[in-house]
Amino acid sequence: MRMAKGVEWALHTLLNLDMIGGGPAGSGQLAEAHGLSPSYLNKQLQLLAKAGLLISVPGPRGGFSLAKPLEDVTLLEVVQAIEGTARLFHCEEIRCCGRIGELSPPPTETCAVNAAMRRAEQAWHQALAAQTLAEIRTDLDGTPSTRRIVRSAFG
Repeated sequence: MRMAKGVEWALHTLLNLDMIGGGPAGSGQLAEAHGLSPSYLNKQLQLLAKAGLLISVPGPRGGFSLAKPLEDVTLLEVVQAIEGTARLFHCEEIRCCGRIGELSPPPTETCAVNAAMRRAEQAWHQALAAQTLAEIRTDLDGTPSTRRIVRSAFG
């Protein structure tokens, strides 16, 4: 499994907004802070706003602001905002295909491979839901220069 780079961009953007007081900050300014593509980052920002993690603030001093404190934002929410909620594994029931399918009686139980993959995905979702962005911010606070550098980058 591979997540799009937009997930990393979204996580850093939310953390940066927190470090500068919650926003608002323009999409161009947010992109410039890490040398990102403004148009691609803007797509991620729109997805975060649609998911209720950011608020779009109109006007010349507008941009994006945090919609809620980082204590209330889980890694799962950010991943789902960017990646969507589709399941990672899709069982094609190949156990019923080909020569093996011809020789086997019709299945009456859930595919064991499918069940195992669902359990793994559920565990992954639980691990992401158990971590908030506030916990990451706490880790970043262990490096005092981080907050100063981020604030400096946003002028």
